[in-house]
Amino acid sequence: MKQIKVDGKFVTPSKIVCVGRNYVEHIRELNNVIPEQMVLFHKPNCSVTNVLLSFRQEPLHYETEICLVIEGGQFRYAGIGLDLTKRELQSSLKEKGLPWERAKSFAGSAVFSRFISLQNIALDTLNLELYINCTRIQCGHVNQMIYSPPVILDEINSYCDLEDGDVVMTGTPKGVGVVHRGDVFLARLKSEETILLEAEWIAQ
Repeated sequence: MKQIKVDGKFVTPSKIVCVGRNYVEHIRELNNVIPEQMVLFHKPNCSVTNVLLSFRQEPLHYETEICLVIEGGQFRYAGIGLDLTKRELQSSLKEKGLPWERAKSFAGSAVFSRFISLQNIALDTLNLELYINCTRIQCGHVNQMIYSPPVILDEINSYCDLEDGDVVMTGTPKGVGVVHRGDVFLARLKSEETILLEAEWIAQ
């Protein structure tokens, strides 16, 4: 089973629950419709990795997200994740009205930083930045989300049991794109202007 590093310890998530279409500008950049209810999908444990791939059967797209880890039924830890997507496959499946987990939930599709404790850090101050080859490509704040972390947690709990160590990916802001081999990704998780952690990946 794949593991993530949480507050200096290795933890095995049973699943990753992902929120789709949670930033209005990202919805618009993909020409999607603002959903009437929360869009949720799951990634299995085998999707967890710290290796950023640029290709898996087709070119992969990145989506940078604030990620939260469950402990005792609450969000206790935070980090940064890349939701890797087979965009061509996703578009084809969507056109046919079919589920698109195959484009989102493949092995190695959830790239995670380490996770830090949220003790003394307010959820509503969290924001992210992504730099690719030293150029800022994505930035997004919790207050720009359609659904805030507490609302996300309530919605997931309405249909699903969350176990300690499970990860919730809260959605991506605008600026998604193709991963190119050799690209240097630098992601930051911040509390307002204070950097909480950084993660760097070189695309393979």
